[in-house]
Amino acid sequence: MYLVYADEQGRVYDHPEAFAVARNGEMLTEILEEELIPLPEGATLVSLPDTVPVGMDPESGEMRRLDGFTAVGALLPQGFTRLLLPGYVKTDKQKKFPLFGYTAVVWKDGAFWAAARQSDDPFQWNPLNFPMEELQHRVEQTLSQFPENRILRHLSHCALEYECLTASNNFFHRWEGSLPVSYTCNAGCYGCISEQPEESGFPSPQTRMNFKPTEDELVEVMLHHLKTPESIISFGQGCEGEPSTMAGIIVPAMRRVRQTTDMGLININTNAGLTDHIKGIVDAGLDLMRVSIISAIDEHYNAYYRPRGYTLENVARSAEYAASKGVYTSINYLCFPGVFDREEEMEAMINFIRRTGIRLIQLRNLNIDPESYLEMIPKAQGEVFGMKQAIEIYQQELPDVVIGSFTHVPPKELQNRKNMG
Repeated sequence: MYLVYADEQGRVYDHPEAFAVARNGEMLTEILEEELIPLPEGATLVSLPDTVPVGMDPESGEMRRLDGFTAVGALLPQGFTRLLLPGYVKTDKQKKFPLFGYTAVVWKDGAFWAAARQSDDPFQWNPLNFPMEELQHRVEQTLSQFPENRILRHLSHCALEYECLTASNNFFHRWEGSLPVSYTCNAGCYGCISEQPEESGFPSPQTRMNFKPTEDELVEVMLHHLKTPESIISFGQGCEGEPSTMAGIIVPAMRRVRQTTDMGLININTNAGLTDHIKGIVDAGLDLMRVSIISAIDEHYNAYYRPRGYTLENVARSAEYAASKGVYTSINYLCFPGVFDREEEMEAMINFIRRTGIRLIQLRNLNIDPESYLEMIPKAQGEVFGMKQAIEIYQQELPDVVIGSFTHVPPKELQNRKNMG
């Protein structure tokens, strides 16, 4: 497997001799055959700014820089989990990468391969299922039907400008649709994609909603989308803050919707720090709860999320309460090679999942500048297993927990939840 690199014009090459290497956290490492899959459909090759690629001399086994060129990584489509970072060194350590999840890519058997695993069926999140011409027509149609609804107007921007697939679903009238509700947040996440302080060094790739919606607007969007048993409406999107801060309008809106229809599922993506607010939302008829988390170790969690007025213990209590009330709970686990696979991280997270009754681990590639993140969190204390082996250990230790990328809800559990309601 050979090194892939780019020139200053962005042209991509495979090296005729140098083997590819990758990074697991701070360590440069060889890539194993079992860590590679053919570059998935929908993946994008990108050059890493202000870097030099690193390869391996096939005879001596020494790591060597390829000066004058730039390292290359792959951005994976939804449903694929990154196992290794590209092999590189920075030419300017003060410069930070844009907020994407860079994956090691190699040239092998006449094709590109990525250090990744398929964690789920990506069909519903394949951009090919979201043709732009049809989306534009559906957006116009929906906005003419609801001309005063600011949420749908906001989502039209997310769908057409950012090509957000969840926002697009609101207009295609299917699958999981967005319902952003909050412009405020009780956390200051280091890798927040919708709000960054100027001194952070990297801009947010999208803008946060800047208005407080009304209860009527929420009800309108929910009833517009919840037309089939499989449809999901989701609070807590990348273009907003923490949705549970708006429990005061979420709870009555949910109650009104459930007085009208029991169709579809109501989900919240949340940091789950506001336990009392989460309890109110659960009691109003929540079906699914997806908790964003990066670690079950306080020091690491706090360094990334920078919580305001809550702790990791609050997160655990919220998840416990939701599970006890029949809500199908999952974690959006932000994964980073060389950190996710640390012995102490795995032990703490497995205990967290067992305690809280989490049913599903949704693996998410952490979009962040690697050096900035690694400088911010605690150093590794024990063995580092590698992503592939770490996921296999999770499967062994938690045999009843689904490990994937998307929401998996067994129909019988949905029916039980409806009956409980």
